[in-house]
Amino acid sequence: MSSASNAVGWFEIYVADFERAKKFYAAVFQRPMEDLAAPPGSPPMKMCAFSMNPEGMGSAGALVCDDMMKPGAGGTLVYFSCADCAVEAARAAEHGGQVFQPKMSIGPYGFIAIVGDTEGNTIGLHSMA
Repeated sequence: MSSASNAVGWFEIYVADFERAKKFYAAVFQRPMEDLAAPPGSPPMKMCAFSMNPEGMGSAGALVCDDMMKPGAGGTLVYFSCADCAVEAARAAEHGGQVFQPKMSIGPYGFIAIVGDTEGNTIGLHSMA
């Protein structure tokens, strides 16, 4: 990997109820979700990507409903970039999620909040303000 590349090139968040999860993430981050075709030869699955800008900073990713992969807490924690992570944490609670860690300072690195989605996954929120 070159030093000019982002450390993460793609992420997937596994979900059980595809439409519910799609609605939750679109509401929390106020971004459209783009339906994706399943990869050729893959088992039946549903996928939708977070809207992305290939020239922008950060990583692209998708929600995936696949019988082979189950959602849940305790695995990898993905942090979403926010202007103010308290705003997205409040939206998560308003749209069926849980706030596990309200906005807290991480010193010179900004602020984080930890929330649970409607599928049982835990995600992080990060902001500099």
